[in-house]
Amino acid sequence: MATFFGINITHIVLLFYLFSSDFGLVRRAESLGINYGQVGNNLPTPDKVLALFTSLRITKTRIYDTNPQILTAFANSNIDLIVTVENEMLAVLVDPQQALNWVETRIKPYFPATKISTIAVGNEIFTGDDATQIQNVVPVMINIHEALVQLGMDSAIKVSTANSLAVLLSSYPPSAGSFMPELTEIMRPLLQFLNNTGSPFWINAYPYFAYKDAPTKIPLDYALFNSNNLASTSSGMVDPYTKLHYDNMLYAMVDAVIFALYRLGYGGLEVQVSETGWPSKGDPDEVGATIENAQVYNKNLLRRQSRGEGTPLRPNQRLEIYLFALFNENMKPGQTSERNYGLYQPDLTMTYNVGLSALSSPTSSSSSPSSSSQTTTSSTTTASVSLTSSSTSLRKAATSGYSLGYWMTSVCVLIFYILERRPL
Repeated sequence: MATFFGINITHIVLLFYLFSSDFGLVRRAESLGINYGQVGNNLPTPDKVLALFTSLRITKTRIYDTNPQILTAFANSNIDLIVTVENEMLAVLVDPQQALNWVETRIKPYFPATKISTIAVGNEIFTGDDATQIQNVVPVMINIHEALVQLGMDSAIKVSTANSLAVLLSSYPPSAGSFMPELTEIMRPLLQFLNNTGSPFWINAYPYFAYKDAPTKIPLDYALFNSNNLASTSSGMVDPYTKLHYDNMLYAMVDAVIFALYRLGYGGLEVQVSETGWPSKGDPDEVGATIENAQVYNKNLLRRQSRGEGTPLRPNQRLEIYLFALFNENMKPGQTSERNYGLYQPDLTMTYNVGLSALSSPTSSSSSPSSSSQTTTSSTTTASVSLTSSSTSLRKAATSGYSLGYWMTSVCVLIFYILERRPL
């Protein structure tokens, strides 16, 4: 295969395709979503949670069940809600009639007063050890969707499933992104379903885990979005094939997923981050799990969301993100970190201040990270800043992105034919 300045032509074609296809265009910016977990015995009532969301101007949340108290409390609130089919329910809902009954009893009584926008079928099933559950995911998704069609709700409610980053065989560099070989056959019908229904591919992506496992190899600033603290662009990561520069790990993870989708023929699917976050406390062996680092990660994430950023591979499409989590949940099993992802304590006091109602300006210096428990000082402005991007700026970006995509596609085709010595 021909090369161009040392770059394989396949990567040139791939890069230009990804930049110029329709998923490079900007979509309407929305406020950040926050995951609302309920694995605790001291959490506030749903009406108090709704009041908290309203005060923070948060308009999207995800719950891990179909809790009727929450669905009732959130009626007429204008808050977009993702609900979940629990993993253990898949064995039942593989029966189409049971799936219809589930939608009729768990969704229909609350919709449309409660803005249920998506049904998540399970959580991180493909990286679990239950082979039957893995095989049931797509059939259940199809059954739920067909039930929505039958009840006339499919145009308003999408169906998807959240995946662990462990579905990838490779994620470094991002252009090497590919799915685990044993998941390829199950991924194809999943991606076909998402493509046919216009639903997003969800990934739970946590730079914290990568840093915890290799703290001497991964710069903490890179994991924490602290681009201001990186000495130079070389301190981030440059993909050797696409030449795209990454100043943070989360965006690199997302672009690796996009490349994996492309390799299976579904490069046009939208990728959304269904979970990301950083724990404020951990066990002695959980390196980096400090309140200072959690504050820095989430504050920097919110700042970037307020600017409507996309990833280097999709710069003109705002990356949709759901932050994990709203509360510390005292009954979650596992290491200490599992119970300490919350922005808030159950008594509604802040675990730390990320400035949801007073974001730092984009030009403010980032907080310094901490791999121990040392105190870090950060400043926030007192002005209230909305977590949405300027629609005017987004329209300009969309227009310029489309024009650029057209010319990039033309140049790509020209280069391809010249280097392959094929007649035009």
